[in-house]
Amino acid sequence: MTVQELLVVRAMLAEPAREMYGLEIRRALELTSGTLHPILARLERDGLLESRWEDIEPTEAGRPRRRYYRLSPSGAERARAELKRAHMSVSAPAASVGEVPEVKLIPRLAGGV
Repeated sequence: MTVQELLVVRAMLAEPAREMYGLEIRRALELTSGTLHPILARLERDGLLESRWEDIEPTEAGRPRRRYYRLSPSGAERARAELKRAHMSVSAPAASVGEVPEVKLIPRLAGGV
């Protein structure tokens, strides 16, 4: 797994049952859309994530539908194993490379999932 993929699964593991939409994940991790969406597609293809489209009428809501992502039933376990493996493979002087940024989750909006 790439560092960016590990950041995404770590963010999802913060609240494993919670659904998050792309922009919410992107803002929390400070990734660009062009970086995040291919990662989400890969993680979904590999079975770590599941997704669903929001059931709204965009014209009534005044915004596009959101695609929500969450860890699959086996995804949380696999994500933890990948993070553990990555942690164990990193050499001790990680401080010289820099710390992995802390994930900042954005509070849910009223009426959100």
